[in-house]
Amino acid sequence: MNTYFAESELIINSDGSIFHLHLLPEQLADKVILVGDPGRVSVVASHFETKECEVESREFHTITGTYKGKRITVVSTGIGCDNIDIVMNELDALANIDFQSRHLKPTLRSLTLVRIGTCGGLQEYTPVGTYIASEKSIGFDGLLNYYAGRNENCDLDFEEAFKRHMNWNPQKGAPYVIDADKETLERVAGEDMVRGVTIACGGFFGPQGRELRIPLSDPDQNAKVESFEYQGYRITNFEMESSALAGLAKLMGHRALTCCMVIANRRAKEANTGYKNSIDGLIKIVLDRI
Repeated sequence: MNTYFAESELIINSDGSIFHLHLLPEQLADKVILVGDPGRVSVVASHFETKECEVESREFHTITGTYKGKRITVVSTGIGCDNIDIVMNELDALANIDFQSRHLKPTLRSLTLVRIGTCGGLQEYTPVGTYIASEKSIGFDGLLNYYAGRNENCDLDFEEAFKRHMNWNPQKGAPYVIDADKETLERVAGEDMVRGVTIACGGFFGPQGRELRIPLSDPDQNAKVESFEYQGYRITNFEMESSALAGLAKLMGHRALTCCMVIANRRAKEANTGYKNSIDGLIKIVLDRI
C-alpha cells in the first residue's frame, strides 16, 4: 500500500517547497555535497561553471549548479546530528515523495551525498591537515536508535566490543556503528585520504572530552577512545554529523560518505584556527570525485 503522508508529517510551504530547506523538488541534484557552515556553501559553489538556484533559510543555505558537467547541489546543515535528521529526511522527501499527491513516487531515486567537514584528530598519524574519510562512524548521538532497521544495518559486534572497552554508561544512550557506502568511499577517498573510524558526538565540549567549568562524568573517555582497537580498526577522529548521515542514508537507500580535514589534534593538543584557507583542497577533491 502506498502510504499517504499527512500535512503534519510532511510539511510543505505555501510555495510548494519543503518546510526547513525551502527547496522545490526540481532544485535537487542527484549528487549532493553537505557542509556544516552556511558560509562554506558559496566557497564550494565558487568552483561551479553555472549556478541554477540559490536558497537560504535559517542555517540551511543551498546552491545547485554544474561542475565539469556534473549537476551538484551543495547544502549547509548547521552543526549536529539533529540537523542531519532534518536535512536527510527533507532531501529524501524531495527526491522520493510526490508533493502533489503526498504519496511515494513509483520509482525511488538514490542520492549520492558527501559531507565535507572539519574534525579533531585522535591518533599520531592524523595530524592537523590530514584528510580522513569515515569508513565507519560511531554515533554517540543516539539518533539512529529512533528508526526501525537500526540493528540490521549496524555493526553490532563492533558496538559490543566498543561498549565493553569504554565501560559504557547506559545513561548516555546506546552508541551505534555504521559503515559508509563502500563504492563512494573507494571513489572519493582514493589513495590520498586516511580511511578512519569517526565518532560523531552529541556536542562539542563535554561529549568530546573538553572540560571548561563543568567536570566530566568520565575524565578518561578520550584516553579509552584513543586506545580502542577492534579487528585492526582504530578511532581516528571526532566530529558531529557522520553517523547520522551514514545511518539515515543506508536506511533510505542513498549512498553517503563523510570526508573531514583535521583542524585540531587532541593528542598533540594542537589546533589550526585558520583552516578556512586550506580546506579548499578537500573541496576540490570531492568535487572531482563525487
